[in-house]
Amino acid sequence: MADFIDSNELYFLQFKPLYKQRIWGGNLLQKTLQRSDMPQLDPDQEPIGESWEITDRSDAQSVVSSGPLAGKTLRELIEYYGQTLLGGIWQGETFPLLVKFIDAGQKLSLQVHPDENYCREYGDGAEPKTEMWYIAECESRGEILAGLMPRATKDQLIEALNSPKAASLLQRFPSQVGDSYFIQAGTVHAIGGGNLIFEIQQNSDTTYRISDWGRVDKNGKPRELHLDKGIRAIGFSNRVSPRIPAVIGETRFNRKFPLVERHCFNVDCLLLVENYPENTGKLNGSFHLLSVMKGRIKLQSAACGTLEAKFGDSVLVPANCGNYQIQPRDGSATVLKSYLK
Repeated sequence: MADFIDSNELYFLQFKPLYKQRIWGGNLLQKTLQRSDMPQLDPDQEPIGESWEITDRSDAQSVVSSGPLAGKTLRELIEYYGQTLLGGIWQGETFPLLVKFIDAGQKLSLQVHPDENYCREYGDGAEPKTEMWYIAECESRGEILAGLMPRATKDQLIEALNSPKAASLLQRFPSQVGDSYFIQAGTVHAIGGGNLIFEIQQNSDTTYRISDWGRVDKNGKPRELHLDKGIRAIGFSNRVSPRIPAVIGETRFNRKFPLVERHCFNVDCLLLVENYPENTGKLNGSFHLLSVMKGRIKLQSAACGTLEAKFGDSVLVPANCGNYQIQPRDGSATVLKSYLK
């Protein structure tokens, strides 16, 4: 396979986004990130609702956008480089994360994702899906619905699913840029219209839709619901608030805030005002996935070279990179770092 480079020549990797049309899609992705590669759609077509930034699914593969490995899929890279690319902590067969932007022009369906216990018990091809959201941009009308209210019962939820009353049984939060939400599998949730969400999740595409708010498609047909599976998947005992408030105010020094620490993935929020040293741990550690949520950064490494990235970009740092530097380029930058531990 001569078209692959030596593992010691791996570099900071970026991938082409995969754009997905959705009935509830909006225009914040284009307005906020101004991407020139977004498809131009006719008015009668469903709008873009998602941009998959990093994905390793059989039906959706990220493709390297530049450098000697341009055109290679993420799957091909993993098959060839394995733990050299992803680190010794990774023990799977596929990339463990699916990372995307969600552009909600309208409210998404009321839904739930299964956890590991559900998937073991019921099978049926279901994959566990825990996720984290970061609000990259929002309109004044934006809100998040996530987690049942403390006094909401299973019977009340089932009875209300076919009416707007279902929303009153959920915890509701006005959207604010920089807020994060930890959506543990089993949490009932819906993203309100007017949100541009950056989502980091387990590599799963299993969603159980339990209400679509009476919405129909352009042919007047409702989308499929998954009531039996969805109700079984809900963790009714979990009433913890999923919101992680944004850090408000300027900082004069670099700060790191752990947002998610779980067996499936970890996410730190880095608020940077000066050069920030990082280390992947090489073969005893993990890849780093860096996603810029504010400003621009420059990455530097003796092993992986240099790369500049801007708001909306994600960069895969190979595990064998070792020491590298993150330098903010516009005075300050906000970076989400995803990794295994």
